Amino acid sequence: MLEQILCIDDDPITLMLCKKVISKSSFSHEIITAQNGEEALHHFNTLKYTNNKNKVNKKPELIFLDLNMPVMGGWEFLDHFTSADYAEFNTAKVIVLSSTIDPDDLAKAKKYPIIIDFLSKPITQAMLEYLKKKIT
Repeated sequence: MLEQILCIDDDPITLMLCKKVISKSSFSHEIITAQNGEEALHHFNTLKYTNNKNKVNKKPELIFLDLNMPVMGGWEFLDHFTSADYAEFNTAKVIVLSSTIDPDDLAKAKKYPIIIDFLSKPITQAMLEYLKKKIT
């Protein structure tokens, strides 16, 4: 079981479904959410710059990422997240969850070594079983 997962999606129903399916499957102890890439980067900046001696700041081990979001989409998030500024968090693996599987997006995903899979929404119990085998 993973300690923490981050779900980044602008759709509140998708985020709720992610939380329910992940909780029900005992896939992760903690699920945190962000509604766009900018909010997710803010979360990582908070982890990076908060010096909390009494509590260990957990880093997400896995990120479920939507590509098409307002404010900051998935590709822009990945460009920032894979930069040197966020190197300490690049142990997190990324699963792209998209409502459309575009061949151009599949090709672009190969440029990001932290992306381990590209799956179609919505997240399902079977998908999590497949991912358990893939990431462990």
